[in-house]
Amino acid sequence: MITPDKTIRTTCPYCGVGCQMDLQVKDEYIYAVEAPFDAAPNYGMLCVKGRFGTDYVKHPGRIKRPLIRTNRAEGRSAKPVWRESSWDEALDYVADELTRIVKESGGDAIASYASAKATNEDNYIFQKVIRALIGTNNVDHCARLCHAGSVTGLQLSIGSSAMSNSIAEMENLEAFIVTGSNTTETHPVISNFLKKAVRKNGAKLIVIDPRRIEMTSFATVWLRQQPGTDVAVFQSMAHVIVKEKLYDEEFIANRTEGFNDYLESLADCTPEWAETVSGVPADDIREAARIYAKAGRASIYWGMGISQSTHGTDNTLTLVNLALMCGHVGKSGTGLNPLRGQNNVQGCSDSGGLPNVFTAYQNVADPQIKAKFEQFWGAELNPQPGLTATEMVTGALHGTIQGMFVLGENPMISEPNQNHTRQSLEQLEFLVCQDIFINETGEMADVILPATSFAEKDGTFTNTDRRVQRCRTAVPPVGNSRPDWDILCDLGRRIEKQLGLELTNGFNFDHPSDIWEEMRHLTPDFRGIDYDRLEREGGVHWPCPSFDHPGTPFLFSDEFPRGRGKFWEVEFGTESEQPDVEYPFNLSTGRVLYHWSGSTMTGRSQLENVYPEATCEMHPDDAGDLGLETGDWVEVSSRRGAISLRLLVTERSLPKTIFIPFHFAEAAANLLTLDRVDGRAKIPDYKNTAVAIQKTTAPEGWDEGYDKPLLDRGAIKDPVQIH
Repeated sequence: MITPDKTIRTTCPYCGVGCQMDLQVKDEYIYAVEAPFDAAPNYGMLCVKGRFGTDYVKHPGRIKRPLIRTNRAEGRSAKPVWRESSWDEALDYVADELTRIVKESGGDAIASYASAKATNEDNYIFQKVIRALIGTNNVDHCARLCHAGSVTGLQLSIGSSAMSNSIAEMENLEAFIVTGSNTTETHPVISNFLKKAVRKNGAKLIVIDPRRIEMTSFATVWLRQQPGTDVAVFQSMAHVIVKEKLYDEEFIANRTEGFNDYLESLADCTPEWAETVSGVPADDIREAARIYAKAGRASIYWGMGISQSTHGTDNTLTLVNLALMCGHVGKSGTGLNPLRGQNNVQGCSDSGGLPNVFTAYQNVADPQIKAKFEQFWGAELNPQPGLTATEMVTGALHGTIQGMFVLGENPMISEPNQNHTRQSLEQLEFLVCQDIFINETGEMADVILPATSFAEKDGTFTNTDRRVQRCRTAVPPVGNSRPDWDILCDLGRRIEKQLGLELTNGFNFDHPSDIWEEMRHLTPDFRGIDYDRLEREGGVHWPCPSFDHPGTPFLFSDEFPRGRGKFWEVEFGTESEQPDVEYPFNLSTGRVLYHWSGSTMTGRSQLENVYPEATCEMHPDDAGDLGLETGDWVEVSSRRGAISLRLLVTERSLPKTIFIPFHFAEAAANLLTLDRVDGRAKIPDYKNTAVAIQKTTAPEGWDEGYDKPLLDRGAIKDPVQIH
């Protein structure tokens, strides 16, 4: 029996649930992970990633010292040759290049990716460097690629884009909708709470999803719509609620606006019309509408199946319309709840990692807010909102973006249409990446700055239900890696000096708690939260405006941030790329249980052995028509690229629809996806891509004696090679 030297309570680095975990440390190694039974939000539960996926922390491929590329003249796509450098040399090089671009072309020639994996404090310092020193608001992060449609729709309709309810309220639901979320695999602990509501409390679950996800086994009714027809289904549910007078007249009169115009837009949205469009039986639509409208406490939970679309904003607006008309918002267990993906995607957004807002969504274009930050920082700030992530990539292609700083993200895997992304990044004059491993984007960089992992630093994360929680150091840093905030403060001081600036409150911090104090001072929603309180209480839900405030588990009990909730008229429209004779299948992408995002972490853990390769899910009817079986190698091609992977024949997918996880660089789904975006949210359409499929042979390097890939993954998965 191994006895730990110490046990450290921290927050899981994977999904947005924010599970509390106890790291058992022996000889500076995490040898076991447990979940405390008395700690919110998970109360003793952990998924397979949290319990078994932290061994990447000691993976030999960790970057231990700053790396400078020596073969830049060969082009960014050439196999990189690195040399190790000192921190002073690397940071001076980065500062020199960034300030050169600022002086020659202005701050708006630089783009930056903040990180949903970094702490709130890391991201605050990052956006402060970009805004106060570089002079641009070109800062965004992966929220643009995940829930931007949700954020935009919620902001338009109620003025706030976070989950309105806490995870703890899920067990007391009477009815709830799960749509566009394979919750069991993407948010496993949340799925347990939702299933408990069904099994123990008799809650009625409505699943609206094209795939046969596990949650359908617990559903009272499952609306299996054709991909891209969400608006039609939601609008027809609203039609039923209006026709049968199931809406909340008092709530509508007192808390909303625009209802009468909205009513007119529903006139033709009958369940029969929706059935012809979506394939969902009209009677099932009626049943779902009645269950939702008649419940005393009802919530809607959704994932990226709703937001990752060229009509992601419209999808969200129609969901909000349903909640407003039924009065299902502003009460415990009753609300609108986008399930955020990354462990700190909520916190990165809260900390200013977006192109149009400072901390807690304070608008960069608002003169009073801008003046407040200018006075405290002692810097002149740009009032023009910056570029989104998708716009930054296009800007690089056209030369308006000359330099890029990527903090803990991987656009070469996460952005759609990877050939376009690669062509864009190849045009950059300077690219710096700050990360714990060399990922696919890092392979194109001029400089890589080695950061510490979640287990090697202190700070805070904010989970999907707005709960601010601590991240604590459990093991010492690998090599000469440093915490992100420390690297950024050091870089900030160098840039400040080179540009001849002198900030009133700059980058002299001794600990993340000092950074949080500055954030708290500038952010009314955080004023009642400090490290001492987090130590005592474990976590606090913002908004929390004062120390005597209890925090806010659910929002909008009295009013919405925009005043009245607004009904929006939405028209059903078709997807931007329809299947045709040449490309007869629709591709949807997403996550699987054993991996996370680009598998930067899980691909270097023991979880890789459990799920070592991508698969293409296909319905049995389609497989039969093509003469294919499970295990066959297939080539999947779109108008943008092609990949090879093995087939999984399953009824989880609808006929003429396939599913491919986006985790695997060896079969990168985003080589296929479309880079068209939602006009308002600027989020790409990852759920609807026209593709063709044909049988092929195994890639070179595949050993049929092993049921796993043996491809050379180079610097991506192996220890860094220094030349």
